[in-house]
Amino acid sequence: MEPIGLAVVGAGYWGPNLVRTAQATPQLRLEWLCDLDEERARGVLGPYTTVRATGSYEQVLADPAVRAVAIATPAGTHFDLVRAAIEAGKHVLVEKPLTPSGDESAKLVELADAAGVVLMCDHTYCYTPAVRKIRELVRGGEIGDVQFVDSVRINLGLVQPDVDVLWDLAPHDLSILDFVLPEDVRPVAVAAHGSDPINAGHACVAYLTIWLSSGSMAHVHVNWLSPTKIRTTVLGGSRRTIVWDDLNPQQRVAVYDRGVDLTPAASLGPEERRAALISYRVGDVQVPALPEHEALRGVMTEFAAAIAEGRPALTDGRAGLRVVRLLEAAGRSVAAGGARIEIGGEQ
Repeated sequence: MEPIGLAVVGAGYWGPNLVRTAQATPQLRLEWLCDLDEERARGVLGPYTTVRATGSYEQVLADPAVRAVAIATPAGTHFDLVRAAIEAGKHVLVEKPLTPSGDESAKLVELADAAGVVLMCDHTYCYTPAVRKIRELVRGGEIGDVQFVDSVRINLGLVQPDVDVLWDLAPHDLSILDFVLPEDVRPVAVAAHGSDPINAGHACVAYLTIWLSSGSMAHVHVNWLSPTKIRTTVLGGSRRTIVWDDLNPQQRVAVYDRGVDLTPAASLGPEERRAALISYRVGDVQVPALPEHEALRGVMTEFAAAIAEGRPALTDGRAGLRVVRLLEAAGRSVAAGGARIEIGGEQ
């Protein structure tokens, strides 16, 4: 097949990464880099390139050689840019979050469905070898029923001027959770607490609890103020437990055959069963071999494949919508002092 003509929109922090990986993806042909600052776009491309730079989004959308756009602009601009691309018949890859509003995100999903185009979210972590392996282990039943998820994403990070720490960092953890959980398990409620100890104007430290339809819970801690960087997620199952340490290249994923077993006798009554002995299982630790490849290359390859095959992407617009709905509910919970917010009807 002929490579798919692509335009990247946004030459700021993330756009140059999209340019680089698009040029390294055989299924794609980069046609344009669009930015309001056209000189910045030219600087990203360099002097020796056939890719054109422009400050006109309308020019990009009018080009019949462009079948798809990848948008890396501030979240507040996503709705208008994505809608215009969809209405022009273009497939769209958009950075997280899909939009700052659940209603806007839902509208984009509806428009993409009606237009028959691919709407994909760049939930980059979902395309890392580690998270792909975790999804395989969880959905393949290797760890049994998911009993808990505990995720920590903290560092001395850039305090954002326009969003709080939940909207900045938690989309990573929420998109991963959405990606790896079994298809029949979904969030049903959230509660969140946030604090602003440096008077930044919004939460810099936050704790998010998520109740799942299976009866288990997930917990996410995000923090801009930690002097140490931690990127760890633990997924506990009834058979095994997965520990993912993203900062440990020698052992990113470890599977522990350790846990708690409840072994009530069938002849015991309900009260006696609750008092049955608990046994602790201590078995081997397995460290799966993971391939080495860049996650963003996986994003670009999946985007091209979804377009070519006429199917939804692994992290499609609906996945982006689910993440935004969770973030909105978390924000309402913070404003209500950590109240539990039901989200079952919003998914």
